[in-house]
Order: sequence, then C-alpha cells, then structure tokens
Amino acid sequence: MNGMSKERKRQRAVLLDVDGTLIDSNDAHANAWVDVCREFGYEVPFEKVRWLVGMGGDKVLPELTGLTDDSADGEKILKRRGEIFREQYLPHLHAFDGAYDLLVRLRDDGFVLVVATSASAEDLEALLKRGGFDDVIEKASTSDDAEESKPAPDIVEAALKKANVGADRALMLGDTPYDIEAAVRAGVAIVAVRCGGWQDDDLRGAIAVFDSPADILTHYSESPFGKK
Repeated sequence: MNGMSKERKRQRAVLLDVDGTLIDSNDAHANAWVDVCREFGYEVPFEKVRWLVGMGGDKVLPELTGLTDDSADGEKILKRRGEIFREQYLPHLHAFDGAYDLLVRLRDDGFVLVVATSASAEDLEALLKRGGFDDVIEKASTSDDAEESKPAPDIVEAALKKANVGADRALMLGDTPYDIEAAVRAGVAIVAVRCGGWQDDDLRGAIAVFDSPADILTHYSESPFGKK
C-alpha cells in the first residue's frame, strides 16, 4: 500500500452544504428567484420556488421558466438572480446558532471540511464571508466543479476528491432531500438538519436528523460525527 492509499484510509472528511444548513438563506434564495422571474416576465409564487431551493440553478430555472441554463435568456436570468441575491438579500442573512462552533469542533476533531454546494462560486464566497466561516473552511466544490448539480451526485463526488478521501471515510451535513439524494448516490452517509425548512419525512435516507447545528453540537458525542 503506497503513502497516498494510507492517507486516504486514515483521513476523515465532512462534506458541508451551506444554504439552510449553516446559514439561514433558503427563503432569501427563493425570494431572489421570485424577483428575477418577475423582472423577466414570469410570475412565480414563492411557495413553488421555496421547495426547489437546494437544487442548482440549472435545475430550478427550467422548472420555473421552461428555459435552459445554456440559452441566452436562461444565462441572463441566472446571472441576474445572483446579483439580486447578493445585493438585496445577502446583507441581511445570519448564520444559524452554533454553526461556527460546530465547524470548529469538527475541524479540531480531525475532520477535513469541504463544502459541497449547488451554489455558484461567487455566491459561495459571499455566503462564507457573511456567515463568518471563511477562516474555518478551506476547500469547496460548487456548481462550477460539476456537470450536474444536486440531486445528481457530481458535487459530492467532486468534494470527495478535494478532501482526498473515499466515500466510506466521509460524512455529509445537509438540509434538503436533494442533499440526501446526492450523498446517497455518491455512497456517502449524510446527517440532516431541519433548520432549512424540511421535516423528517422529507429527510428520509439520512442516518440521523437534528434540529440545527446547535443541536448537533449539544449532542455531539452521540452524533455520527462524535462516534469513532
């Protein structure tokens, strides 16, 4: 067994969703979609968009407009949605209680922390700074690293490569059914949180479900993260 194989066997990683998991941003993303759709002549109710948040824009866009992300209008809508989100909604967002402390605990416990998100690299950078996580998380896979966004497994698989671990040495933390499907398809066990708005029936497939990052931290030793 060479040194690389030994490292892959030893190292452990936590793959992290951000929106709705570490920072309370799911409603903001939904509102940004409603705003941009209206701006381009599509009337879309908030309730329809809200339960699509967690998938990548390449999948949300056709659900709301019938356009594809590689069409001229589709590209304009996606670009403008990001601008609206960052300019109008991002400044008002807050990290969930306990999120930063949980990341520090995971890092100090020897986990490599890698973001696995359907967000764009630009949105992610802004979110990590807003949440105060940019000094804890050093690696990330975004929509730019994947051919398909969640619930496809591409982003999770890209995160595994960046962490330099196999699926059996990683856990994922997420809040949506799309996180769960992506993780399961990549062979990664996932822990879910309810703070993103989904309930237990929606989160079937997770190996454990907690209310929030603070709830995980409170029960850390009994959680999948604390079990050696």
